[in-house]
Amino acid sequence: MSTHVLDVSMTTFESEVLQASMQGPVLVDFWAEWCGPCKSLTPVLEKLAAEFNGAFTLAKVNTESEPEIAQAFQIRSIPTVYLIRNGQPVDGFQGALPEGQLREFLARNGIEAAAGGDAVEAVPAPVDPHEEVVRLRKLVETEADKPAHRLDLALALLKTGAAQEAETLLDALPANLATDDRAVQARARLGFAALLKDAPPAAALEQAIVANPGDLHARHLLGAHKLVAGDAEGALEQFMEMLRRDRQFEDGLPRKALIDAFRVTEDDDLVGKYRRQMSALLLS
Repeated sequence: MSTHVLDVSMTTFESEVLQASMQGPVLVDFWAEWCGPCKSLTPVLEKLAAEFNGAFTLAKVNTESEPEIAQAFQIRSIPTVYLIRNGQPVDGFQGALPEGQLREFLARNGIEAAAGGDAVEAVPAPVDPHEEVVRLRKLVETEADKPAHRLDLALALLKTGAAQEAETLLDALPANLATDDRAVQARARLGFAALLKDAPPAAALEQAIVANPGDLHARHLLGAHKLVAGDAEGALEQFMEMLRRDRQFEDGLPRKALIDAFRVTEDDDLVGKYRRQMSALLLS
């Protein structure tokens, strides 16, 4: 564990969080052993604390052993994270955000990595969907007697935003493949893909959001990009952030986008997680 990560208690909270926040930002991570999402969030926060090398301190609060602190912060669900500066909470979020969103959260609060942080391991580059389309087109031509290749091509085309061609391929599938789970999910994604007809690429939308985190139009389109590309959690997080910022945006678009995404997402645990977050936010 990094030296910039602390387990704090009621007796140390004053010195290690409130007083320490007078010198620099402190992230307070409220978690518990039984909390599944906490087990995915906390290691990423610890990794970032090491990488940022003292640009912020991560203070972990176990809500089971330190209920007084959780009560003082009116914690209703976990994981919940608060950013403390000068003894006061200035920002925060609920749920296990993906690493990219955590970096965005830090960036918008002016927290930048200090020199000398731990090196970040390189990750393999994802498969380029456009290259995958080229590969699968060749397979469809050379192995025309295998309709499964056409389903694979339709899925790859959806990832590039070519919704019309993907729909044509799906319509031509034989009955046994038309009811395949992947084909059913692909059809559900077509509605989101239609949003991307004239939309900017995902990278441009991400830059727009970094420049203006309140750009909900960009978040909606980025969520559609992510969902079509198969990143359900990334999409749900964009839609959830829209709901957090303005639940009435465009006649309730954030809630509608979440519900539509739930229908498309295959991971029941992931859907349950975000349904609970949505309910807690709407009832708050």
